[in-house]
Amino acid sequence: MTLSIASDKPVGVIGAGNFGTVIANILAINRKVLLYARNEELVASMRATRQHKGYPLHQQVEPTHDLAQLAMQCDVIFPMVPSVHFRAMMKQLSPYLHPYHILIHGTKGFDISLPEGQTIESMSKLTRTQVKTMSEVIQEESVVVRVGCLAGPNLSKELAQRQPGATVVASHFNEVIQIGKKMLRNDRFQVYENNDIVGVEIAGVLKNIIAIASGALSGLGYGENAKGLLISRGAVEMVYLGRALGGDLKAFLGVAGIGDLVTTCNSPNSRNFTVGYRLAKGEKLSEILADMSEVAEGINTVRIAKKCADHYKVRALITDRLYKVLFEGMTVEEALDFLMRYPLNVDIDFL
Repeated sequence: MTLSIASDKPVGVIGAGNFGTVIANILAINRKVLLYARNEELVASMRATRQHKGYPLHQQVEPTHDLAQLAMQCDVIFPMVPSVHFRAMMKQLSPYLHPYHILIHGTKGFDISLPEGQTIESMSKLTRTQVKTMSEVIQEESVVVRVGCLAGPNLSKELAQRQPGATVVASHFNEVIQIGKKMLRNDRFQVYENNDIVGVEIAGVLKNIIAIASGALSGLGYGENAKGLLISRGAVEMVYLGRALGGDLKAFLGVAGIGDLVTTCNSPNSRNFTVGYRLAKGEKLSEILADMSEVAEGINTVRIAKKCADHYKVRALITDRLYKVLFEGMTVEEALDFLMRYPLNVDIDFL
């Protein structure tokens, strides 16, 4: 069955952070957009000033605080909410959703379900049954069947400036991919397709770990040789851990994997890179988080990925050392010293 989405219907975007706002503006090039924010005062401000986060709002973007109205008017919805709030948002949205809805999310994080009374700190290991991608959360919490995701080198600041960029729309459903491409594609924004939604989601999540490490290298004053080594070894680590979590190798070698990894590891505009950079300069994690306006997804990802790697017995040296830096008091210098001394002989052994 193919589906044509009526061109006079608006598209919904849930989440008015940097990325949500920029995606709303990109979608608005082709059609009307309803942009949902939780805060009523923020919605009023966006309506009055026609700007948000320093970005002017496209004339076709209409801010709203009404999820029911958004779901009623929009057949296609793009949730752009941090992973820590994603399930709660879906519980709120779910009563207004029908099987005809299409959801294409842009969240690069994991959701975890723990036994009652347990916290992530009290769990020594995590299995894939406890770690969910956002597409799995959507399916668990709603009647929606046709789900997709956006992933790739999508730095909000550059996209807002209409610099050339690209993304991947991934889904098990070809019609979701084609609808996503039609809505997002323009002369400055290329859209690729991938059927391995889980692999693409996992690649987009795991690359944030390596981005924190890359920021730390820069913070220590190291150059391009060190960064090249980190990115290449980081890509190998992503493949091993990603396959253990159910992703396919190809997803990690494309735009959502290597493409996103290289971009995020080289950009001071990346929140994850910034966390690593500031850690290397001697700041404490609590201080860094206190003055960040948006979530750096990689911090929670390090926690989850380390415990998954322990369960599946995957060697994930960068993730392991970063965990010790973030949560156990190891210095960035000590972590780097360990990584440089670790005896690894084989370059590529997953092909």
